Amino acid sequence: MDRDKQISQKASELLHLASDTIIVNMRFMDVALGRLRTEEKTGLFGVATDGEHFYYDSPHLLRACLEDGNAVTRMLLHSLLHCVFNHSFNYDKLEEDKWDLSCDIAVENIIMELDVPAFSLHDDSDRRQLLRGIQTEVKQLTAERLYKYFLVNPLSKADRLKFTGLFEQDRHIYWRKLENYEISEQAWKKISERIKTDLGTFSKVSSHSESLIKNLVDVTKKKYDYKRLLEQFTVMSEELRINDEEFDYIYYTYGLEHYGNMPLIEPLEFKDEKRVKDFAIVLDTSASCMGAVIRSFLKKTYDILKNTESFSSKINVHIIQCDNEVRSDTKIESDKDFDDFIAHARLSGYGGTDFRPAFDYVDLLINDGEFENFKGLIYFTDGYGIYPGKAPDYDCMFVFVRKDEMKPEVPWWGIRVELMEDEILS
Repeated sequence: MDRDKQISQKASELLHLASDTIIVNMRFMDVALGRLRTEEKTGLFGVATDGEHFYYDSPHLLRACLEDGNAVTRMLLHSLLHCVFNHSFNYDKLEEDKWDLSCDIAVENIIMELDVPAFSLHDDSDRRQLLRGIQTEVKQLTAERLYKYFLVNPLSKADRLKFTGLFEQDRHIYWRKLENYEISEQAWKKISERIKTDLGTFSKVSSHSESLIKNLVDVTKKKYDYKRLLEQFTVMSEELRINDEEFDYIYYTYGLEHYGNMPLIEPLEFKDEKRVKDFAIVLDTSASCMGAVIRSFLKKTYDILKNTESFSSKINVHIIQCDNEVRSDTKIESDKDFDDFIAHARLSGYGGTDFRPAFDYVDLLINDGEFENFKGLIYFTDGYGIYPGKAPDYDCMFVFVRKDEMKPEVPWWGIRVELMEDEILS
């Protein structure tokens, strides 16, 4: 057998051993491992994954194994966790250098936290030392949170080289979406869901895997397109503009050409369009909701609405503060009104949470003719309180700030949206 074949065979054996080592210590990873097909790629000078294959350069595996006996297992597990946490999807929409490092730090931290001897490397103490400074700023080391941190606090060139040298175990050259992907983002999410479920039965691992669980929670949580959901609150109103859909340019230009600049048909000036105009935002000012988060949510909601084509030039928005009773109602009719509210309004309440007074108050406004065409109510809350006994005659969206795995129940008629605190504050 020639030398190249011997190297390839030895690398294949090392990978089989690494795979067995992962399964022995993390039985819940069996399905994920079964999804990645190993494939030798000469000249890669490292390892890489595209979500379907684990590519490796045989000489690189042998050299790494000579330096540290656990290196091959560490590289395989590192790439596998990238897939489990969907790190390679939407790659082209991010600042790649910051996202690369964030993902590498997230998975390396998990592996070290597992505290499994077969996964450890001789220089892990150096990695832990570098992480101490970041952990004071980023409490949960998920890729998403690290990425946001690095966007605001970019590393110097020297620090970046230091971090990359210690945390990079694989190359991300195949992370851009390829054609003929057999394993989709949704398929990996299903694998992540299964791992999250199975993890609860492996107490030995669970007791040492807080970061693993938190990363799984992040990747498996339901994602909400808050901008799209706000379209639930659009209403029909007449807008002064040319209705291109009902205007025939042929007759118009024919008249201009043949009858002395006299068009045969005038454009219609009015067109019915969906416009956000009349709605209410209720702020839960109970003791469990923080003022900074409330203000950030309010600004985020208003900015989304204002920057959409469906936002009316004439608005009638009521911002209602309520804990166990209605504390205040501020009418917003312009951007200036909203800016003044954000700058000067004081949040009041901080009692218990009772949703009924806010709904009763909005019903009263509707009956008094305060709204021309009221469509919906957005209720920002922690979700715990007394709900109305019957459904209102309009849409209602309950937006929860979620700091953990809590899932408050809502009535069948409520549109439920869960946002993490960092999503609101970002």
